[in-house]
Amino acid sequence: MNRKIGVVILALVFIAAWSVLPLLSAEEPAKPAPTYVGNSKCKMCHKGEAKGFVWENWLETKHAKSMESLNAEKGETKDPKCLKCHVTGFGAETGYNVETPNEDLANIGCEACHGPGSEYKSLTIMKEREKAVAAGLIIPNEATCKICHNEESPTYKGFDYTTALPLGTHMKVETPTETPKPTEKPAEEEKPK
Repeated sequence: MNRKIGVVILALVFIAAWSVLPLLSAEEPAKPAPTYVGNSKCKMCHKGEAKGFVWENWLETKHAKSMESLNAEKGETKDPKCLKCHVTGFGAETGYNVETPNEDLANIGCEACHGPGSEYKSLTIMKEREKAVAAGLIIPNEATCKICHNEESPTYKGFDYTTALPLGTHMKVETPTETPKPTEKPAEEEKPK
């Protein structure tokens, strides 16, 4: 009898251990993928002189107006081959969508190069580069640019990263909101009498 009780107890311990084992080795549930938040969320912290006119400079680039270069009559504004490089996040669940276009994701915005911003957009994260990168911020490099600037583009004429960098991003000019002042006409020299 004692032997039967011992076997039953051992069986119950074995069954309990077997049922708990998967719980102990289970991985944490997958963290949801970062989502696109749109340019207006980035603009709040990246505009003005104190921030180097990042937002204002971007507005002056071809990237900020990339949808304007597409021909709607030819269907380019709905063509996935065009949109993958002319909008932000095309093909991603929270990226630009042809059926419900979001102006904040139209054109080549911040997150097209820096990645979806939902996890790194807060000031507490952005103030430390390492934290921002750990939260998904991409620091663009030549390979990032060549995702779109390559032979697949029908207008490709070659791409020189060093030349393109100051023209195609938000490092264009120091004070974009100022209009150039006219140069003063030099005073005429007095002629000797």
